[in-house]
Amino acid sequence: MTESEAKPPSAGRAASKKKLPEHLLAYRHVWVFIEYEHGVIHPVSLELLGEGRKLAAKLGVELAAVLLGGDERALNQAAATCFEHGADLAYIAASPVLSAYRNEPYTKVMTELVEGYKPEILLLGATNLGRDLAGAVATTLLTGLTADCTELAIDDERSLAATRPTFGGSLLCTIHTLNYRPQMATVRPRVMPMPAREPGRSGRVVVHPVSLVEESILTKVLSFVSDRQSQNAQLAYADVVVAGGLGLRSAENFALIKELAEVLGGEYGCTRPVVQRGWLEPERQIGQTGKTIRPTLYIAAGISGAIQHRVGVEGADLIVAINTDPNARIFEFSHLGVIADAVELLPVLTRAFRQRLQVNRQAG
Repeated sequence: MTESEAKPPSAGRAASKKKLPEHLLAYRHVWVFIEYEHGVIHPVSLELLGEGRKLAAKLGVELAAVLLGGDERALNQAAATCFEHGADLAYIAASPVLSAYRNEPYTKVMTELVEGYKPEILLLGATNLGRDLAGAVATTLLTGLTADCTELAIDDERSLAATRPTFGGSLLCTIHTLNYRPQMATVRPRVMPMPAREPGRSGRVVVHPVSLVEESILTKVLSFVSDRQSQNAQLAYADVVVAGGLGLRSAENFALIKELAEVLGGEYGCTRPVVQRGWLEPERQIGQTGKTIRPTLYIAAGISGAIQHRVGVEGADLIVAINTDPNARIFEFSHLGVIADAVELLPVLTRAFRQRLQVNRQAG
């Protein structure tokens, strides 16, 4: 065996014997698409500004927020919020055509912006809107897109290293878009921490003219129906979450986690095997293939702690695990562990919390 055969191949662009094409060297700066609808910025966009700030600092470039909508004044107000969360500049595209999200006009305007201003990295939230837009933009620009990332970093060659679980969450892989720009990635809500707001921080605004007309757009928005009053699970932004796994043994026993969550003013969830058995609906699933949460308190009852679940909960401030198996993997990353039968302990916790909270209300 020769020396060259004995050495493992090195990672990176050098190993693939490829150089970044000359025309792509002009691509600089980190962009975050700001999901702005009906006067509200989706929290995941602010979370991405915090992460984008780190990437921009590593590259020595600026962080830009990209805002599309129908009202330029409202977009400027949203840009001010973005500056306070880390953005250096904001690209604003305002037109009646962009008043409500539609894939066709948003893709056309985003493509124009990228081709005109040339960012090297473009981040979007992995929401319904973000996923729809990211795929269309990446396809139009013929560039790479890494979806549902759990970690973002810059490697030694100034490439975005986007890490995401694969093979059902059993492995983590890091993906590089070596020879295409921009490098695109989506990140689910609550995966990244919310950056601290810096009141009074300001930045530059670049207004991009929009030439699209309504007659050229095939889809039409007839009305908007808000789901704010719906009974759907709001796991991603709950401060307290109580979840159960197969250790609860039956669908009927999930009433125990529902009751505790109600007493604590939180939400309830479950693991993927629970959903697969039909014990709870898919919108209650927590983990890599479900919701990512970052609550103040997370109580896991009868959950083993597989990596698919871990990546969805490890951002919690306090994780309390209840399991009969002292060797359960969840005890490896929980802050507090209780070796007990969750079916027996949950009613005790519910009574104790209810009594304690009633005393506190009376005292207040």
